[in-house]
Amino acid sequence: MSNRHELTPADILPWAEYAATRAEHRKRVTAIKKNRRVEVGPFVTFYFESFDTMWLQVQEMLHIERGGAAQLADELTAYNPLIPKGRELVATFMIEIDDPLRRERVLAGLGGIEETAFVEVGGERVAAKAEEDQDRTTAAGKASSVQFVHFPFREAQIVAFRQPNARVILGLTHPNYSHMAALPEATRAALAEDFG
Repeated sequence: MSNRHELTPADILPWAEYAATRAEHRKRVTAIKKNRRVEVGPFVTFYFESFDTMWLQVQEMLHIERGGAAQLADELTAYNPLIPKGRELVATFMIEIDDPLRRERVLAGLGGIEETAFVEVGGERVAAKAEEDQDRTTAAGKASSVQFVHFPFREAQIVAFRQPNARVILGLTHPNYSHMAALPEATRAALAEDFG
């Protein structure tokens, strides 16, 4: 498990080397991701990102698209902001609804949902800050089905989060989607590693 905050070209395996070891890398990161996934309510799943999850994402994009060095620069620009920088948690959350008509209808009513995410620990709420790369809610108020958020923690909140068996709540307070979930201890412990 790496506690680094940024991917560099030196971290990325050449295409052929990655292709030869792809299955084991995917298996390793899948095991890491298992304790970094939290369902909140019926449609939303948070995937907490890390150096390892973003490393795999970049390797996979390069593996599939084969864009070489030019593509690598773009992928690093896109994915480095999603690696926690030591005093935050970073998550991708997805609004997952199989039926396309229902998905359209639900997303149309969830504009600004990214601004309502929070983590609660030690009686304090850490409000999400949406990733600033692009607006994930249209002018008409339709939410994107994929959102990227940062939870910036203060020192006392980090200390509280790191306590074994601390009660940590992840939630959304959107008027049309207000749900919360308690983090399992394995997830809290895994995410506590992101601080530092």
